[in-house]
Amino acid sequence: MQLYKSRDFGLFFQDTFAFLRKNGGHLFKNYFIINGGFLLILMVLGYFFLKFYSEILFGGIENNPSEIEQFINENAGTYLIFMLVFLFVALAAGVTQYAFVPIYLKLYAKHDSKAFKASDIFDEYKRNIGKICIFLLCSILLIIPIGIVAFIISFILMITIIGMLMLPVVVGAVSLLFQSTLMEYIEGKKSIWDAFGYAWTVISSKFWAAIICVGLFFLMSYIVQNVVTLVPYFIFLGDLLMGIESGTNPDPEELTKSAMVLFALMFILTFVFSIVLNVIVQLNQGVVFYSLKEDIENINTKSDIDLIGTGE
Repeated sequence: MQLYKSRDFGLFFQDTFAFLRKNGGHLFKNYFIINGGFLLILMVLGYFFLKFYSEILFGGIENNPSEIEQFINENAGTYLIFMLVFLFVALAAGVTQYAFVPIYLKLYAKHDSKAFKASDIFDEYKRNIGKICIFLLCSILLIIPIGIVAFIISFILMITIIGMLMLPVVVGAVSLLFQSTLMEYIEGKKSIWDAFGYAWTVISSKFWAAIICVGLFFLMSYIVQNVVTLVPYFIFLGDLLMGIESGTNPDPEELTKSAMVLFALMFILTFVFSIVLNVIVQLNQGVVFYSLKEDIENINTKSDIDLIGTGE
C-alpha cells in the first residue's frame, strides 16, 4: 500500500483500515518489541498503585482520614520514590510510544513495504533521539498558547449540543498539527520551526476533511475504549445486585476481593485498549499527512515519471 497517494475524506478512512489489514501484524509486533519493556514496567507500577488505592477504598485501611494520612506519612519515602520512578518511566514510555508511528511510517515509505525489522526501527530511534527531544521541548512551549486557543474554542462549542459534537475535531486539529510536525521533522530536511510551519501548510490544504477525519477517529477510539472497559463493571454490579435481591448480604471481605479483581481487570483492559487505539489514531494521522504531502509535493508522481524508461 502506498503512503504517498492523493486521498479524499473517504479514502482517509478506507486506507487507514486497509493499512491495518495488510500490515497490522507487523506494526503491532514491532510496537511491542520496542515499547514492551516500558509497558510492562508501567503495568507493574500501576498494579501496585491500584492495590494501594483499593486497600484504602475498601477497608484494608479503615476509611478514616486520620488513618489514611498516618499511613501516607509513614510511607512517604517509599511513596515518593514510587512516584518518581513512575513519572520517569511514564515520560520515557510516552515519548517512545509517540515517536513510534512516525518512525515506522518513515521506514515504510522508504522501503515502500514492511521489509524492515525492529532493529531498523531501533536504529532510527537512535539517529533521531536529539530531534525527538527538541520536538518535545518546542511542543511544550507551543502547547500553552495553542492549548489556550483550543480551550476557548471548546468552551464556545460546548454552549450547544451540535457544538459539543465538534469537540473531537478540535482535539484532532491540535493532535494532527503536532503529529505532522514530528513526521516532517524526522525526515531531516527542515528545522523544527520550519516543520511546524510546513505541517500547518499541509493541514490547511484540506483542512476540514483532515481534521474531521482525525476527530472522528478520536471519537471512535473514546467510545470503543469506554464500552469495552465498562463491561466488567456492569458484570460486577449485576452480580452484586442479584446477590442483594436474593436476600444474601455480601461478605465485606469477598466484596473487597471482587472489587480488586474488577479494578485490576478494568485497568488491564483500559491499558491495553488505550495503547492499541492510540496507535490506530496515530496511524490515521500518518495516512492523512502523507496524503496531503503528496498533494503538495507530488512525490509519488515524480517517482513514477523518473521510472519511465528504466526498464529499457
